[in-house]
Amino acid sequence: MTPPPVFSFDNSYARLPDRLFARVRPTPVRWPRLWKLNDGLARELGLETSTLSQPEAARLFSGNELPAGAEPLALAYAGHQFGSFVPQLGDGRAILLGEVVGRDGKRRDIQLKGAGPTPFSRRGDGRAALGPVLREYVVSEAMAALGVPTTRALAAVTTGEWVARDKELPGAVITRVAASHLRVGTFQYFAVRRDTEALASLTTYALDRHFPEADRAAGEGLALLDAVIEAQANLVARWLGLGFVHGVMNTDNTAISGETLDYGPCAFLDEYHPQKKYSSIDHGGRYAFERQPDIALWNLGRLAESLSPLVSDDAERALAVAREHLARFQPRFQELHLAVLRSKLGLARAEDGDRALAADLFGLLASSEVDFTLFFRRLCDAAEDERADHRVAALFREPESFAGWARAWRARLHREDERPDARAAAMRRQNPAFIPRNHRIEEMIHAAITKADRGPFEALLRTLSRPYDDQPGAEHLAEPPRAHERVTQTFCGT
Repeated sequence: MTPPPVFSFDNSYARLPDRLFARVRPTPVRWPRLWKLNDGLARELGLETSTLSQPEAARLFSGNELPAGAEPLALAYAGHQFGSFVPQLGDGRAILLGEVVGRDGKRRDIQLKGAGPTPFSRRGDGRAALGPVLREYVVSEAMAALGVPTTRALAAVTTGEWVARDKELPGAVITRVAASHLRVGTFQYFAVRRDTEALASLTTYALDRHFPEADRAAGEGLALLDAVIEAQANLVARWLGLGFVHGVMNTDNTAISGETLDYGPCAFLDEYHPQKKYSSIDHGGRYAFERQPDIALWNLGRLAESLSPLVSDDAERALAVAREHLARFQPRFQELHLAVLRSKLGLARAEDGDRALAADLFGLLASSEVDFTLFFRRLCDAAEDERADHRVAALFREPESFAGWARAWRARLHREDERPDARAAAMRRQNPAFIPRNHRIEEMIHAAITKADRGPFEALLRTLSRPYDDQPGAEHLAEPPRAHERVTQTFCGT
């Protein structure tokens, strides 16, 4: 059978030296069935999926059938996992089919995750379970709708096979779309091998692909470092503005492009606490909510070390120069994060006391364990009409504690010439009504696995595609969990 001409591939990574990857084909699955195809994303990519039947799509997005022009690869990379360095990781259950240039002119990877073992599988089965696949599909698409740089989900396919984890689970494959799958760990892989030639090729490639406007006058190593510092500062500032906890910020999950990569033990805050963590394997809270900026900087330090041979032959001088550039991260992050907070609070211009105003608020939210998303959404109503204050105050253990902060907030608002209705409308574009709440994700997965019920998946996906809109009939998806519904741990799913 001739493979359908769905993708117009232009595989630039496959043209790099072979030691950057392993050529490997997906392992066929027994009974592939299409669970979901992201038609909107397919159109953005310029893909011809409209002519595909469901069986054809299932074969294609499971890896049973390679599309014309595919050059399947498993990428090599290393990584620090919870602070411990592993010199060889690599794509153990993901296979890059190739790259497409979408209608917007942007190049993106098309990758199958759960497509079978590769030379980097480390005795793993190379497969994925349906639950984690659906989690990644829903959360990554929600992040895209929220305006956060992220990988996307193009398709999900069930395999008709079981995968062995702590118990037997239905298998699945997700087709992931990314600006690229280059990570900090990709550079670490070649740095630890002292392969300066590969590092140089990779750095040039990353700049050309992701940061073509970067100033390379001081050398490509520093140009890439500076670009990734900016991208990561912007990404983590956005995470914190939405109450997102990545859960596994290892260097192999830190994308050079500045996209959110890997939706394993991730979660969104329900009640606010700066030290909140969810990941079942993050015993020490290394990747807790408030620690994410510090970890981003730590990861950037590992990138700087890897790039140091390109900065200077003198190792000490190279690291000294890199430290000067890394010192720019915290001020830049603080600037971007404060801009996010101002927009959430309805502040159109900057004043010196804005950081303290926000800090006072977060102290109150933590002491009363106020729901993060619900508070900011209700605050939009209060910005339009003070009579809505009581609905905000009701979220606090001591409602009068909000009143004191609200007086300071309103005094700050009154120093700006903005109509209340216009301010509230702007705030609603920054403070979502709907996020992928942890308990709703778990309900969706449970329904899919135990009942083969697609309804909760479709409802959640549909609602989260418009996170900033009030949606009559979907109000229950905006509600915080009741005590018995709380999700306290999330899992990698590997």
